[in-house]
Amino acid sequence: MDFWQRCGFHLLDRAPDGRLLVTDDYLRLYYVRPELAPVAESCAAERRLHESLLESPRRAVGDAEIEALTDPDARENYRVMLRFRGQLLAAQTLEAFYSGLFRDDVAVPPPFVHHTVEVILRGLLEGCDSGLLARAAEVFFRQQRVSVNDGAVMLADAETVNLHAESGSLGNLGRMLREVAAPLRSMDLDVLDDSNHMEYFNRDERRDTALQINPGLPGSLALCGLLERWVGHFHGTAVKVTPVREIPDEDWIWHVGLDVEASAMLNEIYTGGEVDEERMRRIVGLFRMDFTDAGALQPEMRGAPVFLGMAMTADGSLRLKPQNLLLNLPLARRT
Repeated sequence: MDFWQRCGFHLLDRAPDGRLLVTDDYLRLYYVRPELAPVAESCAAERRLHESLLESPRRAVGDAEIEALTDPDARENYRVMLRFRGQLLAAQTLEAFYSGLFRDDVAVPPPFVHHTVEVILRGLLEGCDSGLLARAAEVFFRQQRVSVNDGAVMLADAETVNLHAESGSLGNLGRMLREVAAPLRSMDLDVLDDSNHMEYFNRDERRDTALQINPGLPGSLALCGLLERWVGHFHGTAVKVTPVREIPDEDWIWHVGLDVEASAMLNEIYTGGEVDEERMRRIVGLFRMDFTDAGALQPEMRGAPVFLGMAMTADGSLRLKPQNLLLNLPLARRT
C-alpha cells in the first residue's frame, strides 16, 4: 500500500542499514514550500535565487545574495531554510539529523521537525497493509483532538476538526468541539477498527478518520506497534509494548511521558506529589514497555519494565513528543 505520497518519502534514498538519505529532489520539496516559493511581489534577486536553488539544490549561498532580497520576510525565510539544509546535509541520515536536534541546542521550525517524523515513519511503514498502524502513526507528528464520551477515548486530527468546524460541515457540534472541547461523536468521523481499516488508504491525505485508544482495542494495539517500531529503529533493540490501565507501585521504577502533560503528571506522582482527580482524568493512555534483551538496559533496570504515559491538555489536545523515546529510556548505551 502507498500512502502519504506528498510527504516526499519516495524522493529519498536508503542507506545499507535502511535509514534515509537526503537527495536533491528532497531538498527541492522544501524550496517549493509557500515560505520560499516566489509570489507576484518577489523581486528579481529572489526569483534568481529560487531558480538557482531548484537547479542546484546544494549550492552555497552567500550572505550578499540574501541581503539582496528586498523583502525582509524572504531574507529570514531563506536564512532559516539554509540553516536547516546545512544541518540536514551534515547528518549522515535523516534519522541522525532528527536525533541530533534534541542533543544540541538547534532551532528548527516545528513544521520541519514534524515533517521529518512523518517521513521517517513512512519509511518504517513501507509495505504496511494496516490502516490502523498508518493512522496510529499520525499521532506521532500531527496534533490530535481527544474526546472521552461514555468511556470511549477517541483521537481525531485537530486540524481536520478545526477546518470542519469553521466550514460548518460538522455543524454546531464542530463549533463546540473547537471552542469548548465537547465530546466527538463517532458518526462525524469514521472510527477505524479491524473491519474497516483498509479504508484508510483511500483517504489518508484527508486526515478524517478517528482512532479509539481504550486499552486492548485495535487503535491502542496499533499505537503499541508503532512504539515498538520507533524504539527498535532508533535504538536497535526489540521491545514489547502493551496497554495497561494503571502502573503498579511495585513495578514502577522508570517512566517516560510521551507528551508534556503526561511527563509532568507522572513525575509528580512518582515523587509523591498529589494530582487532583480532574487532572488525572486527562491521562488517555498508559503502556508497559518490556525489553527483549535485558542487557540493553542499565544494570539497575535489567528485567524491569518502562512505563509510558499520554495525557491531553485541559482543552482536549494531544501533541506527542516522540523524541522522548530517543532521550529518556534507561539504555545501557546511546545510539
